[in-house]
Amino acid sequence: MLAALAGTMTYTGYLVIGVVADYLGTGRIAAGLLLGILFARFPWIKEGRLRIVGLLPKPVRRPLIVSLLALGLFTFVARGDYVPALFVGVATAFVLAYPWLRRAVVDRMSSSVFTFAGQKRPERTDDTVIEGEFRERKE
Repeated sequence: MLAALAGTMTYTGYLVIGVVADYLGTGRIAAGLLLGILFARFPWIKEGRLRIVGLLPKPVRRPLIVSLLALGLFTFVARGDYVPALFVGVATAFVLAYPWLRRAVVDRMSSSVFTFAGQKRPERTDDTVIEGEFRERKE
């Protein structure tokens, strides 16, 4: 299943790079390099902390990817190429559904781990809260 998803996403990337190359009037290599530079992220150490920096801020990346996929989808439907449009549509649906799928899978896995360990599952998880147990020492 994962191999089919990886193949679909790879072929979709090839198709989208071709569409971008057509609109820019360049070759696939130039369009691929342009998109690679646009979406690249690099490790950066600042003030002793490891960070990942890129040209695009985090809130912009996913909408830009979805808009490129939508551009490819509409281009292929307008041309009458329905098989490439199907691949791009599946990839677009996956990119849009990925946050929900990830949350559902993590919740299911954590619920099974908590019941296996005999612990009560927390009602609501918050990634920004660090929980700990503190005990007073008697002097």
